[in-house]
Amino acid sequence: MRISLRTALLALALGAVGCKTPDPKAELEISGIETYWVVDPAKSGTQFIAPAIRFELRNKGSESRGSIQATASFHHKGEEGTDWGSDWQQIVTPGKPLAPGQSLLVVLRSDARYTQSGPPESMFQNAAFRDATTELFLRVGSSGWVKFGRAEIERRIGSRSVQADTR
Repeated sequence: MRISLRTALLALALGAVGCKTPDPKAELEISGIETYWVVDPAKSGTQFIAPAIRFELRNKGSESRGSIQATASFHHKGEEGTDWGSDWQQIVTPGKPLAPGQSLLVVLRSDARYTQSGPPESMFQNAAFRDATTELFLRVGSSGWVKFGRAEIERRIGSRSVQADTR
C-alpha cells in the first residue's frame, strides 16, 4: 500500500491538532483560597503544625480533564526565593476525570513543620516562629507548571470553612 505525501502530511496535521498541549489558565480556575496551619498528631508530648492552602478547583474548559496535578511551595516570609517545604498531588486521574463545570476541593500542606510542647496555638507566640507564604502551581496533562497564585499563611489553626461546618 502506497500513501501519498499529501495524505501523510494531512494525517500529521490532524494528529497535531488532537495533541495540543492544554493551557491550565484557560482550562482551570481556582476560588475560595484559604490558608491556615494544620495540627499533626502529637508524639511524646510534642506538637506539630504545618502551613496549608485550601481552594476550590473548577474545570472551566469544554472537555473532561483526566490528569490534573497541583503543587505548592512554602516559604518563610521574606525568603520567597528559598523553599521551606512543599506538597504535590495528582488531584485528578484518568479513571475519574473532572468534567466541564465540575469542581473539587483541594488541600495542600507543607512537609515542613514547627514543633514544640504545649498547645499548638502557643507556637505563634514563640520567638523562633516565622510567618510563611505559599505559591500555587497547576498542570493539566502534559502542560508545563503554571503559577495560579501566591498567598500569606494566616496565623490561624484550622480552616474557617471546616470550623463553620461544625457549628
